[in-house]
Amino acid sequence: MTLWDDPKVRSLQAKLSAAQAELRAALSEIASGEVQDYQFATVGGEVRLSDLFAGKRDLIVMHNMGVACPNCTMVTDGFNGLYPHVRDRAAFVVTSPDPPEVQAAFAKARGWRMPLVSHVGTTFARDMGFLKEDGRYRPGVSAFRKEPDRIVRVSATDFHAETDFCAVWRLLDLLPEGRAGWRPRLAYDDRTG
Repeated sequence: MTLWDDPKVRSLQAKLSAAQAELRAALSEIASGEVQDYQFATVGGEVRLSDLFAGKRDLIVMHNMGVACPNCTMVTDGFNGLYPHVRDRAAFVVTSPDPPEVQAAFAKARGWRMPLVSHVGTTFARDMGFLKEDGRYRPGVSAFRKEPDRIVRVSATDFHAETDFCAVWRLLDLLPEGRAGWRPRLAYDDRTG
C-alpha cells in the first residue's frame, strides 16, 4: 500500500474537501452583495472597478496591505506566477493603500506582471472588510461578478497563517519542525539561503 492509498489519509482528505466546500459556501453567503463602481488610482490615471474586469465576467481582487508587508509581498510573488493561468479565466488585480507610483516601482523591482490599483482616499478597503476599526489593513481576496446593470461581490476571504493561498506555508508544514518560527522578509541574502 502506498501513502496515497492509506485509508486514514483518504478519509482525512475527504473531510478536508468537505470542510473546504462548506467554507466556500459560507464565505459566499456572508460576502455576497452589490457594490458600487469604486474609483481607483493607477500610474495611468483613474479607473473604475467596472474597468478592472478587462472584458471578463469575473474579477479577483487581492487586498494587499502595501509594500512594507513581507507576508503580502510573499503571497503576491506567488500570485505573479499564477497570474497567466488565472487571467485566462478571470481578471486579476492587486490593490493596496500605497500611491500608484510606489506600487509601480515595487512591482517593477519584484517583476510583478498583474495590474495594480491604489485604493488610497477611497472607502473600498473598509467597505469590503479589509480595513480594521483601528486603521490597520487586513490582507485577503474578493471575487466579483459583473452583471449587465451592477457589480456583485460573490465571495471573499482574508489571509492568515493557515491560508491555502500561499504555497510556502504548506511546503514548510511538510518539514519535521514545520515553520519553526520562520517569517518572510522583503529580501534575502542569497549567499546564506
